[in-house]
Amino acid sequence: MAILNVITVPHPTLRAKAEPVTEFDDALKTFVADMLETMYAEKGVGLAANQVNVLKRVFVTDCSEERDDPRVFINPEIIAESEETDAAEEGCLSLPTMYSGPIIRPEKITVRAQDANGDFFELEADQLLGRCIQHELDHLNGVLFIDYLSRMKQQRVLKKLEKVLKEREREEAEA
Repeated sequence: MAILNVITVPHPTLRAKAEPVTEFDDALKTFVADMLETMYAEKGVGLAANQVNVLKRVFVTDCSEERDDPRVFINPEIIAESEETDAAEEGCLSLPTMYSGPIIRPEKITVRAQDANGDFFELEADQLLGRCIQHELDHLNGVLFIDYLSRMKQQRVLKKLEKVLKEREREEAEA
């Protein structure tokens, strides 16, 4: 397995729509394993393929406190969502250290997807897992959580992000 490079805003791949997966082979299984390893290394609860500069409809999650419930979603689609909504702050590995909101999303969803073998499954999800699935599925459609914020909040987040990324570059150059 390998740790993949997580790209950050404003990388254009983050705004592109991912393509459906049609081959469920060993290369896909290796990619999924690498995505899980990367998500754990980055201390995220979800990671979409767009975030590692790959335009495939794949994302992984692990919203458990013990970090022992990895889930793989390939070609996912939300097939049902509650009318009730929930508002919460969100963060993103592609906008490191940035948390903002509230982001309003359906409280409960049902997602249909395929696993790494190509087998279909459906899952009802709410709370953190439901929010995470919606967030990662947005990535596959080129949507970022900041798109749900007001223009003023977006500008504030992007300005802070620019400072964080410059600081990281400076630290890496000094190391």
